[in-house]
Amino acid sequence: MVTLLAAPAEPLTNAGNTQLVVAALLGIAAVVLLIAWGKVHPFLALILGAAVLGVVAGVSADKIVTSFSGGVGSTVGGVGLLIALGAMIGGMLAESGGADSIVERVVSRVSGGALPWAMAGVAALIGLPLFFEVGVVLLVPIVLLVSRRVDVPLMKIGIPALAGLSVLHGLVPPHPGPLVAIDALGANLGQTLAFGLLVAIPTVIIAGPVFGTFISRYVTATAPEALLPTRRDLAVAGDRSPTRPGDGRADADGDLVTEDDLVNPGAGRPGASIDEPAGPRSRRAPALWAAVVTVLLPVALMLLRAIGELTLDEDTAGRKALDIAGTPIVALLAGVIFAMVFLGYRNGFSRTQVSGFLGGSLPAIAGILLIVAAGGGFKQVLVDAGVGNLVADAATGANLSPLLLGWLVAVGIRVATGSATVATITAAGIVAPLAATLQGPEVALLALAIGCGSLFFSHVNDAGFWLVKEYFGLTVGQTIKSWSVMETIISVVGFLGVLLLDVFV
Repeated sequence: MVTLLAAPAEPLTNAGNTQLVVAALLGIAAVVLLIAWGKVHPFLALILGAAVLGVVAGVSADKIVTSFSGGVGSTVGGVGLLIALGAMIGGMLAESGGADSIVERVVSRVSGGALPWAMAGVAALIGLPLFFEVGVVLLVPIVLLVSRRVDVPLMKIGIPALAGLSVLHGLVPPHPGPLVAIDALGANLGQTLAFGLLVAIPTVIIAGPVFGTFISRYVTATAPEALLPTRRDLAVAGDRSPTRPGDGRADADGDLVTEDDLVNPGAGRPGASIDEPAGPRSRRAPALWAAVVTVLLPVALMLLRAIGELTLDEDTAGRKALDIAGTPIVALLAGVIFAMVFLGYRNGFSRTQVSGFLGGSLPAIAGILLIVAAGGGFKQVLVDAGVGNLVADAATGANLSPLLLGWLVAVGIRVATGSATVATITAAGIVAPLAATLQGPEVALLALAIGCGSLFFSHVNDAGFWLVKEYFGLTVGQTIKSWSVMETIISVVGFLGVLLLDVFV
Protein backbone atom coordinates (compact mmCIF):
# COMPACT_ATOMS: atom_id res chain seq x y z
CA MET A 1 0.00 0.00 0.00
CA VAL A 2 1.26 3.45 -0.95
CA THR A 3 0.92 6.16 1.66
CA LEU A 4 0.37 9.67 0.36
CA LEU A 5 2.55 12.05 2.31
CA ALA A 6 1.18 15.42 3.32
CA ALA A 7 2.95 18.47 2.02
CA PRO A 8 5.22 19.98 4.66
CA ALA A 9 4.07 23.09 6.46
CA GLU A 10 7.59 24.51 6.90
CA PRO A 11 9.26 26.46 4.07
CA LEU A 12 11.14 24.19 1.70
CA THR A 13 13.96 26.58 0.87
CA ASN A 14 15.89 29.54 2.19
CA ALA A 15 16.16 31.12 -1.26
CA GLY A 16 16.04 34.88 -1.52
CA ASN A 17 13.26 36.87 -3.12
CA THR A 18 14.99 37.18 -6.48
CA GLN A 19 15.61 33.46 -6.72
CA LEU A 20 11.99 32.71 -5.81
CA VAL A 21 10.69 35.12 -8.45
CA VAL A 22 12.94 33.56 -11.09
CA ALA A 23 11.85 30.08 -9.99
CA ALA A 24 8.17 30.99 -10.25
CA LEU A 25 8.57 32.62 -13.64
CA LEU A 26 10.57 29.70 -15.04
CA GLY A 27 8.13 27.16 -13.60
CA ILE A 28 5.13 28.93 -15.11
CA ALA A 29 7.02 29.51 -18.38
CA ALA A 30 7.84 25.80 -18.54
CA VAL A 31 4.14 24.93 -18.22
CA VAL A 32 3.16 27.51 -20.84
CA LEU A 33 5.85 26.51 -23.35
CA LEU A 34 5.32 22.79 -22.92
CA ILE A 35 1.57 23.15 -23.56
CA ALA A 36 1.56 25.89 -26.21
CA TRP A 37 4.77 25.10 -28.13
CA GLY A 38 5.73 21.57 -27.18
CA LYS A 39 2.12 20.27 -27.41
CA VAL A 40 2.71 18.32 -24.19
CA HIS A 41 -0.39 17.21 -22.31
CA PRO A 42 -1.17 19.65 -19.47
CA PHE A 43 -0.91 16.83 -16.91
CA LEU A 44 2.73 16.18 -17.78
CA ALA A 45 3.44 19.88 -18.31
CA LEU A 46 2.32 20.70 -14.77
CA ILE A 47 4.45 17.93 -13.29
CA LEU A 48 7.53 19.09 -15.19
CA GLY A 49 6.78 22.73 -14.39
CA ALA A 50 6.64 21.93 -10.69
CA ALA A 51 10.00 20.19 -10.98
CA VAL A 52 11.55 23.20 -12.72
CA LEU A 53 10.13 25.53 -10.10
CA GLY A 54 11.45 23.44 -7.21
CA VAL A 55 14.92 22.91 -8.65
CA VAL A 56 15.45 26.59 -9.47
CA ALA A 57 14.19 27.56 -6.00
CA GLY A 58 16.80 25.27 -4.43
CA VAL A 59 14.37 22.69 -3.06
CA SER A 60 15.73 19.17 -2.66
CA ALA A 61 14.26 16.48 -4.91
CA ASP A 62 12.64 14.49 -2.09
CA LYS A 63 10.89 17.60 -0.76
CA ILE A 64 9.63 18.50 -4.24
CA VAL A 65 8.09 15.04 -4.52
CA THR A 66 6.57 15.24 -1.03
CA SER A 67 5.10 18.69 -1.64
CA PHE A 68 3.75 17.78 -5.06
CA SER A 69 2.23 14.51 -3.82
CA GLY A 70 0.56 16.27 -0.91
CA GLY A 71 -0.98 18.83 -3.26
CA VAL A 72 -2.25 16.13 -5.60
CA GLY A 73 -3.83 14.18 -2.75
CA SER A 74 -5.58 17.14 -1.16
CA THR A 75 -6.88 18.39 -4.50
CA VAL A 76 -8.28 15.05 -5.61
CA GLY A 77 -9.84 14.50 -2.19
CA GLY A 78 -11.47 17.92 -2.22
CA VAL A 79 -12.42 18.24 -5.87
CA GLY A 80 -12.23 14.84 -7.58
CA LEU A 81 -15.35 13.36 -5.99
CA LEU A 82 -17.39 16.43 -6.85
CA ILE A 83 -16.29 16.38 -10.49
CA ALA A 84 -17.19 12.69 -10.77
CA LEU A 85 -20.64 13.15 -9.23
CA GLY A 86 -21.33 16.18 -11.41
CA ALA A 87 -20.37 14.17 -14.49
CA MET A 88 -22.79 11.42 -13.46
CA ILE A 89 -25.66 13.90 -13.22
CA GLY A 90 -24.74 15.26 -16.63
CA GLY A 91 -24.56 11.74 -18.04
CA MET A 92 -28.03 10.84 -16.79
CA LEU A 93 -29.48 14.06 -18.22
CA ALA A 94 -27.85 13.50 -21.60
CA GLU A 95 -28.51 9.78 -22.03
CA SER A 96 -32.07 9.74 -20.67
CA GLY A 97 -33.19 12.64 -22.84
CA GLY A 98 -33.88 14.84 -19.82
CA ALA A 99 -31.80 17.71 -21.13
CA ASP A 100 -33.55 17.45 -24.48
CA SER A 101 -36.93 17.76 -22.76
CA ILE A 102 -35.85 21.03 -21.11
CA VAL A 103 -34.63 22.44 -24.42
CA GLU A 104 -37.64 21.38 -26.43
CA ARG A 105 -40.20 22.65 -23.92
CA VAL A 106 -38.68 26.11 -23.76
CA VAL A 107 -38.08 26.42 -27.49
CA SER A 108 -41.60 25.27 -28.36
CA ARG A 109 -43.17 28.01 -26.22
CA VAL A 110 -41.25 31.11 -27.29
CA SER A 111 -41.40 33.27 -30.38
CA GLY A 112 -38.52 34.01 -32.74
CA GLY A 113 -37.62 37.29 -31.05
CA ALA A 114 -37.41 35.67 -27.65
CA LEU A 115 -35.39 32.67 -28.82
CA PRO A 116 -31.95 34.16 -28.00
CA TRP A 117 -33.08 34.80 -24.43
CA ALA A 118 -34.66 31.37 -24.17
CA MET A 119 -31.52 29.63 -25.43
CA ALA A 120 -29.36 31.57 -22.99
CA GLY A 121 -31.64 30.56 -20.13
CA VAL A 122 -31.77 26.92 -21.18
CA ALA A 123 -28.00 26.76 -21.59
CA ALA A 124 -27.47 28.31 -18.16
CA LEU A 125 -29.92 25.86 -16.59
CA ILE A 126 -28.54 22.65 -18.07
CA GLY A 127 -25.03 24.08 -17.79
CA LEU A 128 -25.21 23.87 -14.00
CA PRO A 129 -24.29 20.16 -13.87
CA LEU A 130 -22.79 19.69 -17.35
CA PHE A 131 -19.19 20.23 -18.39
CA PHE A 132 -18.81 22.81 -21.14
CA GLU A 133 -17.82 20.29 -23.81
CA VAL A 134 -20.75 18.02 -22.90
CA GLY A 135 -23.11 20.99 -22.98
CA VAL A 136 -21.87 22.01 -26.43
CA VAL A 137 -22.32 18.51 -27.82
CA LEU A 138 -25.78 18.36 -26.26
CA LEU A 139 -27.09 21.83 -27.09
CA VAL A 140 -25.52 22.86 -30.38
CA PRO A 141 -27.32 20.25 -32.55
CA ILE A 142 -30.60 21.55 -31.08
CA VAL A 143 -29.51 25.13 -31.79
CA LEU A 144 -28.71 24.20 -35.39
CA LEU A 145 -32.10 22.59 -35.86
CA VAL A 146 -34.00 25.48 -34.25
CA SER A 147 -32.16 27.98 -36.44
CA ARG A 148 -33.14 26.01 -39.53
CA ARG A 149 -36.80 25.63 -38.53
CA VAL A 150 -37.60 29.20 -37.44
CA ASP A 151 -35.25 30.95 -39.92
CA VAL A 152 -33.29 32.83 -37.27
CA PRO A 153 -29.59 33.69 -37.88
CA LEU A 154 -27.54 30.88 -36.37
CA MET A 155 -25.22 33.16 -34.41
CA LYS A 156 -28.18 35.04 -32.94
CA ILE A 157 -29.20 31.98 -30.93
CA GLY A 158 -25.86 30.15 -30.94
CA ILE A 159 -23.91 32.82 -29.06
CA PRO A 160 -26.49 33.02 -26.23
CA ALA A 161 -26.34 29.23 -25.83
CA LEU A 162 -22.53 29.26 -25.74
CA ALA A 163 -22.53 32.19 -23.29
CA GLY A 164 -24.86 30.39 -20.90
CA LEU A 165 -22.67 27.28 -20.92
CA SER A 166 -19.37 29.17 -20.64
CA VAL A 167 -20.41 31.47 -17.79
CA LEU A 168 -21.73 28.61 -15.67
CA HIS A 169 -18.63 26.55 -16.45
CA GLY A 170 -16.28 29.28 -15.27
CA LEU A 171 -18.13 30.76 -12.32
CA VAL A 172 -20.49 28.27 -10.69
CA PRO A 173 -19.71 25.05 -8.77
CA PRO A 174 -19.69 22.08 -9.25
CA HIS A 175 -17.61 22.81 -12.34
CA PRO A 176 -13.89 22.01 -11.97
CA GLY A 177 -12.56 25.59 -12.26
CA PRO A 178 -14.64 27.11 -9.46
CA LEU A 179 -14.13 24.03 -7.28
CA VAL A 180 -10.36 24.19 -7.69
CA ALA A 181 -10.32 27.89 -6.79
CA ILE A 182 -12.58 27.31 -3.78
CA ASP A 183 -10.39 24.46 -2.56
CA ALA A 184 -7.10 26.34 -3.06
CA LEU A 185 -8.31 29.57 -1.44
CA GLY A 186 -10.38 28.03 1.34
CA ALA A 187 -13.51 29.86 0.13
CA ASN A 188 -17.01 29.04 1.31
CA LEU A 189 -18.71 27.00 -1.40
CA GLY A 190 -22.22 28.25 -0.62
CA GLN A 191 -21.14 31.89 -0.72
CA THR A 192 -19.21 31.34 -3.95
CA LEU A 193 -22.23 29.64 -5.49
CA ALA A 194 -24.57 32.46 -4.47
CA PHE A 195 -22.22 35.22 -5.65
CA GLY A 196 -21.46 33.27 -8.82
CA LEU A 197 -25.14 33.10 -9.74
CA LEU A 198 -25.53 36.84 -9.10
CA VAL A 199 -22.59 37.63 -11.37
CA ALA A 200 -23.67 35.07 -13.97
CA ILE A 201 -27.09 36.58 -14.70
CA PRO A 202 -26.02 39.98 -16.12
CA THR A 203 -22.93 38.42 -17.68
CA VAL A 204 -24.99 35.89 -19.63
CA ILE A 205 -27.39 38.63 -20.75
CA ILE A 206 -24.67 40.93 -22.08
CA ALA A 207 -22.41 38.27 -23.61
CA GLY A 208 -25.37 36.21 -24.85
CA PRO A 209 -28.53 37.77 -26.31
CA VAL A 210 -27.14 41.32 -26.51
CA PHE A 211 -23.81 40.44 -28.15
CA GLY A 212 -25.37 37.61 -30.18
CA THR A 213 -27.88 39.97 -31.78
CA PHE A 214 -25.08 42.38 -32.64
CA ILE A 215 -22.53 39.91 -34.01
CA SER A 216 -25.10 38.00 -36.09
CA ARG A 217 -25.16 41.00 -38.44
CA TYR A 218 -21.47 40.59 -39.22
CA VAL A 219 -20.82 36.85 -38.92
CA THR A 220 -22.96 34.61 -41.09
CA ALA A 221 -22.92 30.95 -40.16
CA THR A 222 -24.56 28.03 -41.93
CA ALA A 223 -25.49 24.93 -39.98
CA PRO A 224 -23.43 21.95 -41.22
CA GLU A 225 -25.87 19.38 -42.62
CA ALA A 226 -24.00 16.46 -41.04
CA LEU A 227 -24.52 17.88 -37.55
CA LEU A 228 -28.26 18.46 -37.77
CA PRO A 229 -29.86 16.04 -35.27
CA THR A 230 -32.24 13.33 -36.42
CA ARG A 231 -34.84 12.93 -33.72
CA ARG A 232 -36.11 9.44 -32.94
CA ASP A 233 -39.11 8.42 -30.89
CA LEU A 234 -38.29 7.38 -27.33
CA ALA A 235 -41.73 5.88 -26.65
CA VAL A 236 -41.00 2.41 -28.03
CA ALA A 237 -37.42 1.39 -27.62
CA GLY A 238 -37.68 -1.51 -30.04
CA ASP A 239 -38.21 0.92 -32.93
CA ARG A 240 -34.64 2.16 -32.63
CA SER A 241 -31.63 0.54 -34.22
CA PRO A 242 -28.14 0.16 -32.77
CA THR A 243 -25.36 2.60 -33.54
CA ARG A 244 -24.01 0.30 -36.22
CA PRO A 245 -26.73 -1.81 -37.88
CA GLY A 246 -25.75 -5.43 -37.84
CA ASP A 247 -23.07 -4.98 -35.21
CA GLY A 248 -25.33 -5.37 -32.19
CA ARG A 249 -25.72 -8.42 -30.01
CA ALA A 250 -27.77 -9.10 -26.91
CA ASP A 251 -26.12 -9.38 -23.52
CA ALA A 252 -27.25 -11.50 -20.57
CA ASP A 253 -29.99 -9.03 -19.72
CA GLY A 254 -31.37 -8.94 -23.25
CA ASP A 255 -29.95 -5.49 -23.97
CA LEU A 256 -28.46 -4.93 -27.40
CA VAL A 257 -24.80 -3.90 -27.21
CA THR A 258 -22.67 -2.52 -30.03
CA GLU A 259 -18.91 -2.35 -30.45
CA ASP A 260 -19.08 1.36 -29.67
CA ASP A 261 -20.71 0.58 -26.33
CA LEU A 262 -17.96 -1.80 -25.34
CA VAL A 263 -15.14 0.54 -26.33
CA ASN A 264 -16.55 3.83 -25.05
CA PRO A 265 -19.94 3.56 -23.34
CA GLY A 266 -21.86 6.78 -23.10
CA ALA A 267 -20.30 8.33 -26.21
CA GLY A 268 -23.40 8.15 -28.36
CA ARG A 269 -25.71 10.84 -29.66
CA PRO A 270 -27.16 13.07 -26.91
CA GLY A 271 -30.49 11.64 -25.87
CA ALA A 272 -29.71 8.17 -27.21
CA SER A 273 -29.32 5.28 -24.82
CA ILE A 274 -26.02 3.46 -24.43
CA ASP A 275 -27.36 -0.01 -25.05
CA GLU A 276 -30.47 -0.62 -27.11
CA PRO A 277 -32.94 -3.34 -26.03
CA ALA A 278 -33.42 -6.39 -28.23
CA GLY A 279 -37.16 -6.55 -27.67
CA PRO A 280 -39.84 -3.94 -27.09
CA ARG A 281 -39.54 -2.35 -23.67
CA SER A 282 -41.93 0.39 -22.66
CA ARG A 283 -40.06 3.64 -22.24
CA ARG A 284 -41.23 7.20 -22.10
CA ALA A 285 -39.47 10.50 -22.37
CA PRO A 286 -38.60 11.85 -18.91
CA ALA A 287 -40.95 14.40 -17.41
CA LEU A 288 -39.78 17.99 -17.59
CA TRP A 289 -40.09 18.46 -13.83
CA ALA A 290 -37.78 15.49 -13.20
CA ALA A 291 -35.07 16.94 -15.43
CA VAL A 292 -35.36 20.39 -13.85
CA VAL A 293 -35.27 19.01 -10.30
CA THR A 294 -32.22 16.91 -11.17
CA VAL A 295 -30.39 20.07 -12.20
CA LEU A 296 -31.54 22.29 -9.37
CA LEU A 297 -31.58 19.89 -6.39
CA PRO A 298 -27.82 20.05 -5.62
CA VAL A 299 -27.80 23.81 -6.12
CA ALA A 300 -30.81 24.27 -3.83
CA LEU A 301 -29.28 22.14 -1.07
CA MET A 302 -26.00 24.07 -1.16
CA LEU A 303 -27.80 27.40 -1.18
CA LEU A 304 -29.98 26.34 1.77
CA ARG A 305 -26.83 25.50 3.71
CA ALA A 306 -25.41 28.95 2.96
CA ILE A 307 -28.66 30.58 4.11
CA GLY A 308 -28.65 28.46 7.26
CA GLU A 309 -25.13 29.60 8.08
CA LEU A 310 -26.32 33.19 7.99
CA THR A 311 -29.64 32.81 9.80
CA LEU A 312 -29.46 29.84 12.21
CA ASP A 313 -27.45 29.22 15.35
CA GLU A 314 -24.78 26.52 15.11
CA ASP A 315 -26.24 24.20 17.76
CA THR A 316 -29.78 24.01 16.36
CA ALA A 317 -31.06 20.84 14.74
CA GLY A 318 -32.06 22.70 11.59
CA ARG A 319 -28.58 24.15 11.16
CA LYS A 320 -26.95 20.73 11.61
CA ALA A 321 -29.33 19.16 9.09
CA LEU A 322 -28.65 21.86 6.52
CA ASP A 323 -24.90 21.59 7.10
CA ILE A 324 -25.04 17.89 6.23
CA ALA A 325 -27.52 18.13 3.35
CA GLY A 326 -25.70 21.11 1.83
CA THR A 327 -22.26 19.49 1.94
CA PRO A 328 -21.24 19.42 -1.73
CA ILE A 329 -20.68 15.66 -1.84
CA VAL A 330 -24.04 14.97 -0.20
CA ALA A 331 -25.88 17.50 -2.40
CA LEU A 332 -24.47 16.10 -5.62
CA LEU A 333 -25.02 12.52 -4.47
CA ALA A 334 -28.67 13.41 -3.85
CA GLY A 335 -28.87 14.70 -7.42
CA VAL A 336 -27.37 11.48 -8.77
CA ILE A 337 -29.79 9.27 -6.82
CA PHE A 338 -32.76 11.41 -7.87
CA ALA A 339 -31.67 11.17 -11.52
CA MET A 340 -31.25 7.40 -11.27
CA VAL A 341 -34.81 6.98 -10.02
CA PHE A 342 -36.77 9.62 -11.93
CA LEU A 343 -34.77 9.82 -15.17
CA GLY A 344 -33.78 6.18 -15.22
CA TYR A 345 -35.84 3.48 -13.54
CA ARG A 346 -39.21 5.26 -13.74
CA ASN A 347 -38.77 5.80 -17.47
CA GLY A 348 -38.23 2.18 -18.37
CA PHE A 349 -34.44 1.90 -18.24
CA SER A 350 -33.06 -1.24 -16.65
CA ARG A 351 -30.62 -1.27 -13.74
CA THR A 352 -27.89 -2.35 -16.15
CA GLN A 353 -28.60 0.56 -18.47
CA VAL A 354 -28.66 3.13 -15.68
CA SER A 355 -25.37 1.75 -14.41
CA GLY A 356 -24.03 2.06 -17.95
CA PHE A 357 -25.15 5.69 -18.16
CA LEU A 358 -23.34 6.51 -14.92
CA GLY A 359 -20.21 4.55 -15.79
CA GLY A 360 -20.11 5.96 -19.30
CA SER A 361 -19.96 9.50 -17.96
CA LEU A 362 -16.69 8.91 -16.10
CA PRO A 363 -14.09 8.16 -18.80
CA ALA A 364 -14.55 11.62 -20.32
CA ILE A 365 -13.47 13.32 -17.09
CA ALA A 366 -10.32 11.25 -16.53
CA GLY A 367 -8.15 13.83 -18.29
CA ILE A 368 -9.76 16.67 -16.35
CA LEU A 369 -9.15 14.92 -13.04
CA LEU A 370 -5.49 14.33 -13.88
CA ILE A 371 -4.96 17.95 -14.92
CA VAL A 372 -6.70 19.22 -11.80
CA ALA A 373 -4.65 16.88 -9.60
CA ALA A 374 -1.33 17.86 -11.21
CA GLY A 375 -2.35 21.49 -10.97
CA GLY A 376 -2.93 21.05 -7.26
CA GLY A 377 0.57 19.62 -6.93
CA PHE A 378 2.06 22.54 -8.89
CA LYS A 379 0.17 24.97 -6.70
CA GLN A 380 1.44 23.29 -3.54
CA VAL A 381 5.07 23.51 -4.66
CA LEU A 382 4.50 27.21 -5.38
CA VAL A 383 3.09 27.75 -1.91
CA ASP A 384 5.61 25.61 -0.01
CA ALA A 385 8.57 27.21 -1.76
CA GLY A 386 7.42 30.58 -0.45
CA VAL A 387 6.42 32.11 -3.78
CA GLY A 388 2.90 32.77 -2.62
CA ASN A 389 4.04 34.73 0.42
CA LEU A 390 6.40 36.71 -1.78
CA VAL A 391 3.57 37.69 -4.13
CA ALA A 392 1.36 38.54 -1.17
CA ASP A 393 4.01 40.82 0.29
CA ALA A 394 4.55 42.51 -3.07
CA ALA A 395 0.83 43.03 -3.61
CA THR A 396 0.44 44.46 -0.11
CA GLY A 397 3.31 46.87 -0.63
CA ALA A 398 2.00 47.99 -4.01
CA ASN A 399 -1.58 48.35 -2.74
CA LEU A 400 -2.68 46.05 -5.55
CA SER A 401 -6.15 44.62 -5.13
CA PRO A 402 -6.12 40.82 -4.62
CA LEU A 403 -9.13 40.61 -6.93
CA LEU A 404 -7.29 42.44 -9.72
CA LEU A 405 -4.13 40.40 -9.16
CA GLY A 406 -6.00 37.11 -9.33
CA TRP A 407 -7.83 38.18 -12.47
CA LEU A 408 -4.69 39.40 -14.24
CA VAL A 409 -2.68 36.26 -13.44
CA ALA A 410 -5.53 34.04 -14.67
CA VAL A 411 -5.84 36.13 -17.86
CA GLY A 412 -2.14 35.75 -18.62
CA ILE A 413 -2.07 32.00 -18.11
CA ARG A 414 -5.32 31.52 -20.02
CA VAL A 415 -4.12 33.43 -23.09
CA ALA A 416 -0.76 31.68 -23.03
CA THR A 417 -1.91 28.09 -22.50
CA GLY A 418 -5.52 28.06 -23.66
CA SER A 419 -6.50 26.11 -20.55
CA ALA A 420 -9.02 27.64 -18.17
CA THR A 421 -8.26 24.91 -15.63
CA VAL A 422 -4.50 25.54 -15.67
CA ALA A 423 -5.14 29.29 -15.44
CA THR A 424 -7.42 28.84 -12.44
CA ILE A 425 -5.08 26.47 -10.61
CA THR A 426 -1.98 28.60 -11.17
CA ALA A 427 -3.62 31.90 -10.26
CA ALA A 428 -5.24 30.41 -7.15
CA GLY A 429 -1.89 29.04 -5.99
CA ILE A 430 -0.15 32.39 -6.43
CA VAL A 431 -2.75 34.50 -4.63
CA ALA A 432 -3.67 31.88 -1.99
CA PRO A 433 -1.67 33.64 0.77
CA LEU A 434 -3.67 36.81 0.14
CA ALA A 435 -6.87 34.90 0.90
CA ALA A 436 -5.78 34.57 4.54
CA THR A 437 -5.97 38.36 4.88
CA LEU A 438 -9.52 38.59 3.51
CA GLN A 439 -12.94 38.15 5.06
CA GLY A 440 -15.07 35.14 4.06
CA PRO A 441 -17.18 36.84 1.35
CA GLU A 442 -14.09 38.46 -0.16
CA VAL A 443 -12.40 35.08 -0.50
CA ALA A 444 -15.43 33.85 -2.45
CA LEU A 445 -15.18 36.91 -4.70
CA LEU A 446 -11.46 36.24 -5.21
CA ALA A 447 -12.34 32.75 -6.45
CA LEU A 448 -14.83 34.29 -8.88
CA ALA A 449 -12.32 36.91 -10.07
CA ILE A 450 -9.90 34.11 -10.94
CA GLY A 451 -12.71 32.24 -12.68
CA CYS A 452 -13.52 35.31 -14.78
CA GLY A 453 -9.88 35.71 -15.77
CA SER A 454 -9.66 32.06 -16.81
CA LEU A 455 -12.26 32.66 -19.55
CA PHE A 456 -10.48 35.58 -21.25
CA PHE A 457 -10.04 35.47 -25.06
CA SER A 458 -10.16 31.84 -26.10
CA HIS A 459 -8.17 31.42 -29.30
CA VAL A 460 -6.37 28.78 -31.37
CA ASN A 461 -4.60 27.11 -28.43
CA ASP A 462 -7.95 26.28 -26.78
CA ALA A 463 -9.79 23.08 -27.69
CA GLY A 464 -13.09 24.88 -27.14
CA PHE A 465 -12.19 27.30 -29.95
CA TRP A 466 -12.02 24.47 -32.48
CA LEU A 467 -15.09 22.76 -31.08
CA VAL A 468 -17.16 25.90 -31.69
CA LYS A 469 -15.57 26.52 -35.10
CA GLU A 470 -16.45 23.07 -36.40
CA TYR A 471 -19.95 22.88 -34.92
CA PHE A 472 -20.97 26.24 -36.40
CA GLY A 473 -19.11 25.86 -39.67
CA LEU A 474 -17.06 29.04 -39.14
CA THR A 475 -13.69 30.18 -40.43
CA VAL A 476 -10.91 30.94 -37.97
CA GLY A 477 -11.51 34.66 -38.44
CA GLN A 478 -15.24 34.33 -37.83
CA THR A 479 -14.63 32.25 -34.73
CA ILE A 480 -12.34 34.94 -33.31
CA LYS A 481 -14.89 37.68 -34.08
CA SER A 482 -17.70 35.77 -32.39
CA TRP A 483 -16.53 33.13 -29.89
CA SER A 484 -13.25 34.76 -28.80
CA VAL A 485 -14.86 38.18 -28.35
CA MET A 486 -17.76 36.61 -26.46
CA GLU A 487 -15.35 34.93 -24.04
CA THR A 488 -13.57 38.24 -23.50
CA ILE A 489 -16.87 39.99 -22.79
CA ILE A 490 -17.71 37.29 -20.25
CA SER A 491 -14.34 37.74 -18.53
CA VAL A 492 -14.52 41.55 -18.36
CA VAL A 493 -18.22 41.90 -17.50
CA GLY A 494 -17.99 39.12 -14.93
CA PHE A 495 -14.99 40.74 -13.28
CA LEU A 496 -16.79 44.10 -13.17
CA GLY A 497 -19.68 42.32 -11.47
CA VAL A 498 -17.27 40.87 -8.90
CA LEU A 499 -15.85 44.35 -8.20
CA LEU A 500 -19.39 45.71 -7.80
CA LEU A 501 -20.28 42.99 -5.29
CA ASP A 502 -17.06 43.73 -3.42
CA VAL A 503 -18.33 47.24 -2.75
CA PHE A 504 -21.36 45.91 -0.89
CA VAL A 505 -19.87 42.95 0.98
